[in-house]
Amino acid sequence: MAALVVLVTAPKGDGTRIAKELLDGKVAACVNVIPGVHSSYWWEGKVEEAEEDLLIIKTTEEAYDRLEELIRRVHPYKVPEVLALRVERGLPEYLSWLEGSVSPRGQQAKA
Repeated sequence: MAALVVLVTAPKGDGTRIAKELLDGKVAACVNVIPGVHSSYWWEGKVEEAEEDLLIIKTTEEAYDRLEELIRRVHPYKVPEVLALRVERGLPEYLSWLEGSVSPRGQQAKA
């Protein structure tokens, strides 16, 4: 099992809603929402600035495609920031919990 940490920025106040969607969809084991991130970035030929929420998402390589698909569906940005970083090492018990908290491939959360 390969664990991933996925970084996503969202408009200020949207982080909690997106986190709930990801958890309800069983594509993430845990989502930390950090409000008050000031972002400066290039967009459509000019530098923009925004106050955003930063989501730190813990998931698995196996669930990544479903996670990305869900983010595209629920995120308000045309091109959301989605950066996946592989976890090289971690507490074995935590990694086991992470894997057990994300639905196996193709299974959706129960309603």
